[in-house]
Amino acid sequence: MENTQSNLKTPKIKLDFKDSKYATGRRKTSIAKVWLKKGSGKIYVNGKLYSEYFASDNHKMQIVRPFEIINQPTNYDVRCQVKGGGPTGQAGAMVHGISKALVMFDESLKSTLKSEKLTTRDSRAVERKKPGRKKARRSFQFSKR
Repeated sequence: MENTQSNLKTPKIKLDFKDSKYATGRRKTSIAKVWLKKGSGKIYVNGKLYSEYFASDNHKMQIVRPFEIINQPTNYDVRCQVKGGGPTGQAGAMVHGISKALVMFDESLKSTLKSEKLTTRDSRAVERKKPGRKKARRSFQFSKR
């Protein structure tokens, strides 16, 4: 019985990212540590391929977007450690980190990625709930009588 449980765990993938560029991306409450190097276009998130990690096709397209904008979808390998938040925030944090690392590789890409607003940190976050309110701004129903 113990053998079947140990076989269910996916093997941890060891990747060689010695000559890579590092950048940190943030979105909502998610933080992505991104290592980028020249390679064959593989993207790993927390030890898994990004297509296995993210269920939504929208998130998968969002992550590949920086590479498509610079017309080099298969020239870089990415290793990423993501924590905090949900899938949307994590995907956004990855895009931010990948874009910053691409600029470190090639300074000429900065204007292209900046015009698409990928190097800018999106600072929007959930507004806190206020006392005496139902949500952040929503009030309780008012009745005159």
